[in-house]
Amino acid sequence: MSETITAAVAALNERLSDGFAGIAKFVIDGEGAIMIDGNGARAGDDDADVTLTASAETFQGILSGDTNPTAAFMTGKLTVDGNMGMAMQLGALLS
Repeated sequence: MSETITAAVAALNERLSDGFAGIAKFVIDGEGAIMIDGNGARAGDDDADVTLTASAETFQGILSGDTNPTAAFMTGKLTVDGNMGMAMQLGALLS
């Protein structure tokens, strides 16, 4: 597992202390994938209700608060496949 994935899982678990209502996957180009569900975040590449894909730079910007998830989506830096409502809920949790 890459250092980016390991650090992201730790950061997401700090923010998602109550878990997430649904199953989301965040794919980080060239690094791997993170699953987010009612148990929090973990490295994995399972089926999900929504899949978000971004570069490591964009993902780190979202986690740090330097990049707005909605703005990243609108500019094509973040792609969403699946349940858009769930993606918006996750974006709100990360903002």
